[in-house]
Amino acid sequence: MDAPSPGPRRPGDRALATLGLAAPPDHPRDASPHSFPDGGLWRTEIPSVEGPEALAEVFKEASRLDVPVHRVSQGSGIWMLSDADITEMVDACAARDVELCLFTGPRGTWDIGGSTRTGSGGAGLRARGHDGVAGCVEDALRAAELGVRCLLVADEGVLWSLHRLRARGVLPADTTLKVSALIGPVNPASYAVFERLGADSVNVPSDLSLAHLTEIRRVSRAPMDLYIEAPDDLGGYVRMYETAELIRRGAPLYLKFGLSKAPSIYPYGAHLRDTALSGARERVRRGRLVLDLLGRHGADGAMSPLGSRLPGPLTRFPATEEPVTEEPATEDPATEDRPTEDKD
Repeated sequence: MDAPSPGPRRPGDRALATLGLAAPPDHPRDASPHSFPDGGLWRTEIPSVEGPEALAEVFKEASRLDVPVHRVSQGSGIWMLSDADITEMVDACAARDVELCLFTGPRGTWDIGGSTRTGSGGAGLRARGHDGVAGCVEDALRAAELGVRCLLVADEGVLWSLHRLRARGVLPADTTLKVSALIGPVNPASYAVFERLGADSVNVPSDLSLAHLTEIRRVSRAPMDLYIEAPDDLGGYVRMYETAELIRRGAPLYLKFGLSKAPSIYPYGAHLRDTALSGARERVRRGRLVLDLLGRHGADGAMSPLGSRLPGPLTRFPATEEPVTEEPATEDPATEDRPTEDKD
């Protein structure tokens, strides 16, 4: 009988063992019990792909470096792209069976709300007022009509509204909704709420500990998005050597190949072209470095097949019931003022 194959090795484990410094064994209860519906444990995402030209650079570099890509995402917002831009990106992704995720807008950090410029950051990216929600919904409907099937959101109300529109057939049933890292949950209770509000993948902050991921997986199987390398405004963390353990604890997990020490390009325009294109290429190269590391540690198996995008069954709040509107209160007829009737 064949001996069981050893699991992935930890960085430096053999050398450290000779010094009596071997790492403690993995605890089985720490491993996520969940996977994508295709059986895979992880998928890849290239973020900050801000238009057709950057997308072309991503695909060119991914082909050159043999980097598998399941999803590309954009951060500036649907409203910053023309119909022609969106159509070109949809067609390019369809030709390669890659999911395209575009950000809904507007959002609080770009409107007139002053609180987002304070030390506390105010409400951050959330949609301010009715018009903010309406703009995000308009973006979503426009993108869906042009063939986009993944929408990135940064507001709980927008998420719930888009999920309800999806449940009612206003948005296509196969539309997926992705929660931005800038409102990402940091505890299992809030993560479960995002799943119930309609999230199909949830971007958690990159400073969550391994124990935090295990806690989340005890209450939710919604796919998790995590920057293996985070942009500076999200902390600039580089967690390459933890990738295998992040997969083991966080599956089903999207590995996001971000870029630290890089200028912000949101909202993107032609004035930032060189930065956006070089950043797109480097994000793919960072992905290659992560995949090489996983390969060296024997942890590069269980990737979802390319072209996979749906999350599988998830737990939701009821979304199709009609809203209940209370009748306005009326005055007690006994105390209601009435004009006095004339009497003969």
